[in-house]
Amino acid sequence: MTAIPFSIAWYLAAHPDTVRLGTNHGELIQPPLQTEPVSFIGADTFSQENIGELKGHWVLINPVFGACSQVCADALHKSRQIGLMIGKDIARVRRLALLSDGQVALPGQWREDARLLKALPADGLRSGLSGIAGQAPVEGALIIMDPLGNLMMKYPPGFDPYQVRDDLSKLLRISQIG
Repeated sequence: MTAIPFSIAWYLAAHPDTVRLGTNHGELIQPPLQTEPVSFIGADTFSQENIGELKGHWVLINPVFGACSQVCADALHKSRQIGLMIGKDIARVRRLALLSDGQVALPGQWREDARLLKALPADGLRSGLSGIAGQAPVEGALIIMDPLGNLMMKYPPGFDPYQVRDDLSKLLRISQIG
């Protein structure tokens, strides 16, 4: 009886990947990528006027490359639904479509979205994004930025909005800022 716990501990020490620690569904970005307010350049008039709202808020970032495909449109829709599912904390969350260049055209319903900010990454941010956890974010992915401007969690394309909502709710509950 006394050998069983030691055997289990020895096995887990030799194979640490068998147990998933933590309750988060997304992948933490280690180390977090720090951004500055000048890292985001508004892509349209509305975004240029309101880009300052990113500071001090939790931000759901949807990377958009080239023509926004169905995967991209689904990710934008899911991020909108996550914002609505947050409920009373909706004022603490902003959404951002991070465009790869100024020529990217979002589908019609996303061009007129009154709460979706559209921005271009500055050169420093563009190079930092390509090195997040060894790979650049892909279309349809989601990145969470904290109120201090740190890109701290990412989700793969086809993410489950309920899992993102759970993670974001935990972050909002324990956060003393934003």
